[in-house]
Amino acid sequence: MAFPPDACSLIVKYVADSKPTLVSLCTVSRQFQAASERALYNTLQLKGYNLTVTVCNLLARTSRLSGLVVALSVYEDEDDSDDGSGSYSGLEPASMYWEALAGALKSTTRLRFLSFYFTSGQPETAWIFDDCTFQLRTFHCDFVWDRHLQSFLATQSRLSDLYLPDYESLAITPSTSSSSFLPKLSVLECTFSEAAVALVPDRPVCRVKTCFTHSRLEDKRTELDILAASLRQSKKRLRTLDIADSSYDAGFSLELLRRVTDVSLSSELRYIGTLVLPVVGQQLRCIEVDVSEWDPSPTHPAALRALTLELRLYCPTVTSAVFVYDFERHVVKMEGHLAVYDEDASADNIWREV
Repeated sequence: MAFPPDACSLIVKYVADSKPTLVSLCTVSRQFQAASERALYNTLQLKGYNLTVTVCNLLARTSRLSGLVVALSVYEDEDDSDDGSGSYSGLEPASMYWEALAGALKSTTRLRFLSFYFTSGQPETAWIFDDCTFQLRTFHCDFVWDRHLQSFLATQSRLSDLYLPDYESLAITPSTSSSSFLPKLSVLECTFSEAAVALVPDRPVCRVKTCFTHSRLEDKRTELDILAASLRQSKKRLRTLDIADSSYDAGFSLELLRRVTDVSLSSELRYIGTLVLPVVGQQLRCIEVDVSEWDPSPTHPAALRALTLELRLYCPTVTSAVFVYDFERHVVKMEGHLAVYDEDASADNIWREV
């Protein structure tokens, strides 16, 4: 007697966290096979040379399975990279790795979320995106900017969330600057402000995370002028802005705050970082400040709660505070009139959420 489809789905959902159980269910019946395969292949996380090549080759030759993949994450395996056993950073097996990825990407037509996590940019490998037909929503891209990557992004009319570790400003072409290039982009994280300058104008970008390229004060002021001008050209009001710096300075933080809180930029601003205390603001909901120079270090939860309450005396609209000490982030959130230290909070993602 066949199970009702809803019953199969409920059983699969109950054991979804157990991959071995899902694999076993695939052998029970065709009904369970279909439901279990959807759960197994909907979200894939691949790490290591052998696993990545094996799964990608399977997807490339089995359209029934590749059509189920909605989210794919590929991680660098440092152990493989270092032991010479055949990772993508080796010599002879590298082509097999990238060809397997290319084949899988061509077959995963329903892919919506794609992430590559490498410790360094991968030069001359973005060709794996050639001839892909999927339309992404989110793309975490650890690839060096080249013509292949640019051509691929030109096809992504629905992409709204983009991470770029590398950007070659000399590669800007009319197609890149056109509003038809990434027309839905709203969240941009990039390690070079030049990428934000090029990609924010004429797009609905409202959340930006980037960093200053220059270290000299005068050069940073010029860079800030250019960045602020580009942010004003976004189709949506800026909601969150996180600009990292190689060295934080209280004087420049105030210049940054004054520039960003210009009416044309700050009317919808809810998050700004990273600044050096003291700062003030009237529109903010979350603020990130650097306290690395404080001695003793204010990293005890009691001290962080006290600092948050003190900060709210000057900026009562703040409901969350992120304190950076030696590049480690500590989050305190207001719950009613209480400041609560949230050790489980993902400080790196707050700028995306407020």
